[in-house]
Amino acid sequence: MRFRRRKKQDDPEINLVAMIDVLLVLIIFLMLTTTYTKFSGAKIDLPTAESSVPPAKPESVEIGISISGRLFVNTEALPDSRIETVASALKSNAGNNTDAIIVINADAKAPHQSVIDVMQAAQSAGFARISFSTQNGVR
Repeated sequence: MRFRRRKKQDDPEINLVAMIDVLLVLIIFLMLTTTYTKFSGAKIDLPTAESSVPPAKPESVEIGISISGRLFVNTEALPDSRIETVASALKSNAGNNTDAIIVINADAKAPHQSVIDVMQAAQSAGFARISFSTQNGVR
């Protein structure tokens, strides 16, 4: 008598696609049902202050540099472009305010050395805040 050998059965498999689908649904459910609370370690009552006058905005001194390198401080032309002349003009226009902002309005084709000289004059006059004005637009 011949006995047939049974075919070897395949090992049971876990269907990963179905498991991933179930896990994603669970994650979405947990994310939607979770409440987020703001937790702070200590209750702090911050002090309040009343001020009728807003803090003074630092004044600005505008210095213009033309295409030829000529300098203008608050629309007044300077006699020359020496660093000492520019520094004294900046000091006289700012008064006692060493916190004033120096705004440099240089032409796009102004000599680079003129801009550097103005920055050096502002530094020697004791001004630490220098800003450059630009223009928005498409050429």
